[in-house]
This record gives sequence, C-alpha cells and structure tokens, in this order.
Amino acid sequence: MADKLIDRNPDILGGTPVFSGTRVPVRILMEHLEAGDRLDEFLEDYPTVTRDQAVAVLERAKAMLVDKVDEATA
Repeated sequence: MADKLIDRNPDILGGTPVFSGTRVPVRILMEHLEAGDRLDEFLEDYPTVTRDQAVAVLERAKAMLVDKVDEATA
C-alpha cells in the first residue's frame, strides 16, 4: 500500500479527497457503509481500492473520532 492513504489534488475531482492512486472519493466508502453495505460490496464496486486502503481509512476515522470524544470528555 502507498505511504499516503488519501490524496487531495485540485486536478482530480476538484480536490475531493480520494483513495491514493485512484479517483474514488473517500466519502463513497462512508456512503456505502451508511447505506448498510458490507465492505466487500464496496470493494467489488470499486476494485481500484484495496482492502488495506479501505480498512486503513476506517481505522484513521475511528482514531480521529475517539480522540475527539476523549478531548470533549476531558
């Protein structure tokens, strides 16, 4: 997996955050999960995203949320 997980490039989808090395917006993963889709369904729909990339984004989002909650309750 590339060292950089997410790219933001004004030349790719107007700077929308995408999985590095793809043109798949990170928000699409979140939308799939919100709709009740399994991770495997997302990966089938977007084969340019690896399982490792998707899991790493979810882990990063979880860590960010946990940090925010910890800060708010401190």
